[in-house]
Amino acid sequence: MELEVRHLRVLCAIADAGSLHRAARELGMAQPSLSTQLRRIENALGAQLFVRTRAGCRPTPLGLAVLSRARPLVTEFAAIVTETRAAAARAAGGFQLRIGATASRAIPGWLYRLRTGEPRIEPTLQMNVSANTLLAMVADGRLDMAFVHEVEGSPLRMPPGLRVRVLVEREPQFVTLAAHHPAASRRRVRMADLAGDRWMIDATVDGEWDALCRALRSAGLRSEMLHGDYLTAYSLAAIGEVVTVSQPTAHPRPDLAIRPLEGDPIGVRLLLAARTEAELDDVYPYLEESYWAVAREAPAYMEWLENARTPATGPPDEAPVPPGDRRRPGPVRLRERPDIDAHLPSPAMETRTGSFQAATRDIR
Repeated sequence: MELEVRHLRVLCAIADAGSLHRAARELGMAQPSLSTQLRRIENALGAQLFVRTRAGCRPTPLGLAVLSRARPLVTEFAAIVTETRAAAARAAGGFQLRIGATASRAIPGWLYRLRTGEPRIEPTLQMNVSANTLLAMVADGRLDMAFVHEVEGSPLRMPPGLRVRVLVEREPQFVTLAAHHPAASRRRVRMADLAGDRWMIDATVDGEWDALCRALRSAGLRSEMLHGDYLTAYSLAAIGEVVTVSQPTAHPRPDLAIRPLEGDPIGVRLLLAARTEAELDDVYPYLEESYWAVAREAPAYMEWLENARTPATGPPDEAPVPPGDRRRPGPVRLRERPDIDAHLPSPAMETRTGSFQAATRDIR
């Protein structure tokens, strides 16, 4: 067997993930297939590259040497493919941008702005609950960029060579509960107010289960935690069966209350990752504009921002600031919502890889 770039990509993925199971998930492969491929690579090289233990996989000294040579090759090959495709697309009169993202209400407006801006960019969209998977796909050239969130306390595995632009350094995560829940009357909900409630969390989202566990432990609670997707969580929360974590930009609903948690115990960092600064420069302003457009539609988030930036306390470093309000003393003065928002596409508009429906749900 001759060694190919795809084999080097496999070695890098295993080293970054620390286990065959996680590496297989990020590569979109079955674990037995990945194990077989690793054995073939090792046989081709005539040496063991990883030590397998119950705790995972770690490179041998020879494996580290191979990885040090493999990573630059993988990065350079991905750059060749990306730059060639981009040049060919521009020559044909259009540029197609492959975007990956975790859930966010900013995505529909972002894609619309890319399509209607100058120069016109035709985006495709791939949604995934795993930010780490999306970042790996950008690094190996399967995506051009990824808009992801990093849960506080669970750092993402950032592949070498990626460039990052931070949209929000710390976005507080709110709680969603039934409109008739006793705590819904409070402007800020204490964890203790939810002591008798069950929580539903999507454990497949990188870091979110652990973040809630930490918040509950810190509050001295041992609440029951259920696993489920956020569409189900919202449906159950509406009838009072569970409470759930939500992004502060979540769309208001009459049967649900979206409230900040006292002390903001759960936070995430929102970031855009690509292989070059030029790629980020082309699209980041559209993302920023789209994020604050949906933020202004979330009354609880707007109130949180106002309270976080009072003249008495000054603007805290971790509080998000809408464009145009950077480090301005006193309360945030929000700009008028751009006219473009009145012309946003309907949730049914489809991308090449799927539909806007996944991105426009009011869950999360």
